[in-house]
Amino acid sequence: MEQDNLPNSPAPPPTPFWRSRGGTVLIAFLAIGGLLLGYEHRAHIFSGDGVLIALLVACIAMHLFMHRGHHGRNNGDSGRGDRS
Repeated sequence: MEQDNLPNSPAPPPTPFWRSRGGTVLIAFLAIGGLLLGYEHRAHIFSGDGVLIALLVACIAMHLFMHRGHHGRNNGDSGRGDRS
C-alpha cells in the first residue's frame, strides 16, 4: 500500500505569496518602480543638507528594529487578544 494515497496523510504546506509567480512579479515591479523613482528624483535626493537621506535611513532602521520581535513566533497567534 502506498503512503501517498492515504486519506489521513497531511497536505503539503501552502506556498507563501512572495514565493509564488505573482509575488515574484510584484517584487520585480516594485524594484523597477523604486529604481525609476530614485533615478527621476536623484537631484532632490542628493542635494541639500542630507535631511532627506537621514529621514529615509531612520525609517528603514525603525522598520528593521521594530520587526525584530516577529522572528520565531509562528504559532498563528496575532498577539492582539480575543476581542469577540
